[in-house]
Amino acid sequence: MSTPVDDPLARERSHLSSSRSALRAMREDVEALDITDVTANWVNAEVLARQIEERIKALADLSDTPLFFGRLDYLHAPGAERAEGAGGERFYIGRRHVHDHDGDPMVIDWRAPVSQPFYRASKNDPMDVALRRRFGYTRGDITAYEDEHLSDPAEAARTSKLLQQEIERPRVGPMRDIVATIQPEQDEIVRSGLSGTVCVQGGPGTGKTAVGLHRVAYLLYAHRDRLARTGTLVIGPNRSFLHYIEQVLPALGELTVQQATVDDLVAHVEIKGTDDATAAVVKGDARLAEVLRRALYAHVTMPAEPVVVVRGSRRWRIPAYELEELVRELLDRDIRYGAAREALPQRIAHAVLVQMERSGEAPDDRVQDAVARNSAVKAAVKGVWPAVDPAKLVLRLLSDAEFLAVHAEGILDEDEQKAILWAKPARSVKSAKWSAADAVLIDEATDLIQRTHSLGHVVLDEAQDLSPMQYRAVGRRCTTGSATVLGDLAQGTTPWATRSWQEALAHLGKQDALVEELTAGFRVPTDVITYASRLLPHIAPGLTPVMSIRENPGHFEVRPVAGPKDVVEACRELLRQEGSTGLIAADTRVPELAEALTEAGIPYLGPGEETTQDTRLTLVPASLAKGLEYDYVVLDEPRAVVDAEPDERTGLRRLYVTLTRAVSGLIVTHAAGLPPQLASATLR
Repeated sequence: MSTPVDDPLARERSHLSSSRSALRAMREDVEALDITDVTANWVNAEVLARQIEERIKALADLSDTPLFFGRLDYLHAPGAERAEGAGGERFYIGRRHVHDHDGDPMVIDWRAPVSQPFYRASKNDPMDVALRRRFGYTRGDITAYEDEHLSDPAEAARTSKLLQQEIERPRVGPMRDIVATIQPEQDEIVRSGLSGTVCVQGGPGTGKTAVGLHRVAYLLYAHRDRLARTGTLVIGPNRSFLHYIEQVLPALGELTVQQATVDDLVAHVEIKGTDDATAAVVKGDARLAEVLRRALYAHVTMPAEPVVVVRGSRRWRIPAYELEELVRELLDRDIRYGAAREALPQRIAHAVLVQMERSGEAPDDRVQDAVARNSAVKAAVKGVWPAVDPAKLVLRLLSDAEFLAVHAEGILDEDEQKAILWAKPARSVKSAKWSAADAVLIDEATDLIQRTHSLGHVVLDEAQDLSPMQYRAVGRRCTTGSATVLGDLAQGTTPWATRSWQEALAHLGKQDALVEELTAGFRVPTDVITYASRLLPHIAPGLTPVMSIRENPGHFEVRPVAGPKDVVEACRELLRQEGSTGLIAADTRVPELAEALTEAGIPYLGPGEETTQDTRLTLVPASLAKGLEYDYVVLDEPRAVVDAEPDERTGLRRLYVTLTRAVSGLIVTHAAGLPPQLASATLR
């Protein structure tokens, strides 16, 4: 039976089917490529084969993911100045570019300039768009569409129902992209240029993580050749978080972006120990960079003896005062310790060559290299500018009170020095019980000796929890590139949490970064974010509270309970709803709740593990909840979450994090009293 010509939904489904066929043909064309006769050697063949393999993966058609999610119909004919490339034309907007066998586009990549009005056009500024169409999908198939006639003054502006449904769609599995729901203020950040660093302050549910990931995808589209050479990196707070977000970029066709934690970046030694809060704060202070620099360059000593180079029957003598001039010149240049040490033999050799030339000889570069390798020159360099192992340098600072006192004088007071000194000095680098903060110090020392490789772009998420020294470690990875810094000052849950973005950006080396604030909440329901925002005056005075734009107010309840069995029952209630459920509790209470869930026969996962239709409950320690989200959340014992932290402000910030993980509903269960900052908050 033929499809009626006046059936718009049928026509759109037909275009989707044709687009999928075209994408399959594009993939088959790449798979059929024969590179046998086009590569000069096996190395080129390996590189080209890997590129082809990545291209094939990027052209995968994900059956449950819509190939396109919108359509733009432009007003004007080709050549119209207001919309480059658009002329009464129709474009389907999707996750990647798809063309037919003639090369004509069937789907336009959402990152292309012609796609931008899909996110930014409005009644006030239609951007030459006559019609914007959004599509509703079920398991990858078009089930509905919705039109906005932006150029029709008679049509009133209204909220998109399909957009709202997509925002509120239940979450099962890892984080998904938001490419179909990017808002104008988010799009401005996503499409900002590669040369500038952007810092995004965003409260819970404002989409800052998604914005950062989509910015990477956009930059790879707009500057692919440059970033292919220099590299990109996404830095997250922990492995659970990275696992949660790891499918976003591949869903957009980007497979080459690396992911890591700060601990991964500075993994010079094995972490075996921990610091108390006081020691960690001091070790994370940026002043330690100067202490390390002093301790390192204290190894440089001025020469007391001349260097005598013997070549054949001739002896060439460089006096001590001339050697000292060479050393001081290198110190004044303020180059890396290791680079200066490598340059010193050549400087000495050059001084010898000058004497040779004065005596009538005509030495060349080979002679200078030979002199630089002379045993007398090597011995002089070893004595004046010795090699230093960064881990051994940090080991001595933390083990030798006198050595630390000399180089920390005027920087750290006596109490601060005592706080970071090891009570029992380690015998060697391998036997030392290094902490995570110690590894950052070793990374700083390593960079003082040899420059750290810089990437083209770095995304730093949950940045508010980094210490100044950790910011420096990240900044070293993008000294010649740019960064996207994402965070929320109200969610800082470390004793050294960021106090202001200006201060953080200075430590990062990006003082000129643009700071943007997202305040529209797309994830957390109104009742939940209103309740959680009662904590803001106590944890981050001055921050603008998030205003939820969700039409569905969500389910919210504060429920007194008698014990773990009642908490499990609350989980059972929420599991009757569609989507994922998270049970969040203070770390010390997790074993008891795990036992109660097992006794009740309710299967559960750990944070970072992928939920399925059969197992939709995740038991989450409060310390790992940051950055995660669930359709429904049971928050167990808020007071225990606060009391688990070293101070009340940090505890209240941790509580703020745990209160704002829900997308559709939250039940707060408590046997003990609520923290006083929340106790007055009762349901209407």
